[in-house]
Amino acid sequence: MEKFIVEQSPPLKGRVKIGGSKNAVLPIMAASLLTEGGCTIKDVPPLKDVYTMKDILTDLGAVVIWNEKEGSVHIQAQSIAKKEASYELVSKIRASFLIMGPMLARWGEAKVPLPGGCLIGARPVDLHLKGFSALGAEIEIAHGMVTAKSKGLKGNKIYLDFPSVGATENIMMAAVLAEGQTVIENAATEPEIVDLSNFLNNLGAQIRGAGTDTVKITGVDKLKSTEYTVIPDRIEAGTFMTCVAACGGDIELENILAEHLKPMIAKLKEAAIEITEMQNGIRIIADPTRPIKGIDIKTMPYPGFPTDMQAQFMAMLTGCQGSAVITETVFENRFMHVPELLRMGADIKIESRTAFVEGVKNLTGANVKATDLRAGAALVTAALKAQGVTEISNIYHIDRGYCGFDEKLRSLGAKITRLVMEDIKEEQNE
Repeated sequence: MEKFIVEQSPPLKGRVKIGGSKNAVLPIMAASLLTEGGCTIKDVPPLKDVYTMKDILTDLGAVVIWNEKEGSVHIQAQSIAKKEASYELVSKIRASFLIMGPMLARWGEAKVPLPGGCLIGARPVDLHLKGFSALGAEIEIAHGMVTAKSKGLKGNKIYLDFPSVGATENIMMAAVLAEGQTVIENAATEPEIVDLSNFLNNLGAQIRGAGTDTVKITGVDKLKSTEYTVIPDRIEAGTFMTCVAACGGDIELENILAEHLKPMIAKLKEAAIEITEMQNGIRIIADPTRPIKGIDIKTMPYPGFPTDMQAQFMAMLTGCQGSAVITETVFENRFMHVPELLRMGADIKIESRTAFVEGVKNLTGANVKATDLRAGAALVTAALKAQGVTEISNIYHIDRGYCGFDEKLRSLGAKITRLVMEDIKEEQNE
């Protein structure tokens, strides 16, 4: 049990280096099961979710060596000890289900519990299973477990009813060793899909069209080893952008791909935040004496506005001039941060999947809790500009997706400290 204590902070100033993408490295780690050759993955962020994926692969029998100093992970899956994943581990993260495609493709069998993760709404795996079935797998769901078996996957044409990132990744990984050609239509187009495709092609896969809505995979007999560096985390970058927009300042973000941030950059500029693109980075300037403009946001699959940035932008907009309308189209239960923002004095009304935000002059510090990963980041964003002190509990959610979030913010001048268990016990005894 740890907490963040956040005080109203001065305008943020300085530089921050953005780490490797959590949402890119997790499927790439799972994809390492597809080859008996060793895979070395670089710029791996030391996050709780990544540790969990490491533990899942190790539990299956893969050899995973993590060099935290260099930020690299070496995975050797010459064989596996079992074809059933641990419920205790899989229940911790949603991305754990991505091991099913590689296991099914390489060993013809996989038994994986229905996955866990943040409770932000229904994220069924039916599209994953639809794809596996189309490739010739037999699927059984019983007692909270999904079992898939095949004597040899065969390529097929698969249409996704929704451009699901996870389903696109899982089907793509299963198809690389399938006989013949697989075509995924209405595929997700996120940068993380392209990164996974690039990694797989480095292994010897034959994938074309990643990043478009039609991905074509020609199956190969065997994959080789490779070294690969994952893309920077666009959601971490976006979160720091909202932090400086909320409380003002002048910061530079290093190690980013501005192309991946287009919808966020566009909306921040619309809100009167100054953004300058530089080589391998961007500069964000926000005048702390001038309220940001109210803007409207609608989350959409990439290249639309990312659902993973909705909560942080809402926190930023609580102090806007006028009003803002935020519509969530991806997940039906992703407004769990709203009651916590209301405790801090925000003026937000919810109607179905739309939030109506009226800007207020000041937020005030309060005791709040992170209900999920991005909600936790939103509370930090709000706390930086709130008068007084904000205590944020359940920050393990935040640690799942942000490496050294509080340390990076402190380097910019933010007043944020982490209370660990010993500190909390002392506080309770006083």
